[in-house]
Amino acid sequence: MLKIILSNGKEVNYTFKNMRETLTVLMILTSINLFAQSSPQKLIDTFFATYEKDAGKAVKDLYATNRWTERIKDDIDKIIGTVNGFTDNYMGQYYGHELITKKKFAESFILYSYLVKYERQPIRFIFKFYKPNEEWVLFSYALDDKLDDEIQEAAKLYYLDLDKE
Repeated sequence: MLKIILSNGKEVNYTFKNMRETLTVLMILTSINLFAQSSPQKLIDTFFATYEKDAGKAVKDLYATNRWTERIKDDIDKIIGTVNGFTDNYMGQYYGHELITKKKFAESFILYSYLVKYERQPIRFIFKFYKPNEEWVLFSYALDDKLDDEIQEAAKLYYLDLDKE
């Protein structure tokens, strides 16, 4: 028997008919709990925990937080193909991730940029989250390998304060 307490405080008791029904309900409840998280940081933590085991699933689950992303399914499939291509033969070993920056644009919109460390080279993952009401959802996700270009550009003389001694 499963006791469910609804958001309005009412209790509902449910008795399962068979093991298959029990497992199905448990899988649904687990997936709802996994991505009905209270903060963008928890969504990112869940993403990277899954990413270590299955990069494509991590991306798919992250996009599942926003029902509107169904409209861009082909683009999501391309991203999944890209991260699934980061194999040991292509990128070397995965060593983890580090926060580059976090930018809050408003109470309901935030960006996180992460350095994802592979043996061959770093990749940047950019997560944008939006909170239209009570729940944070993925607004967009992108990845690139342009960090080297940006670091080199930032080191140019016209960006430096040459008046300092």
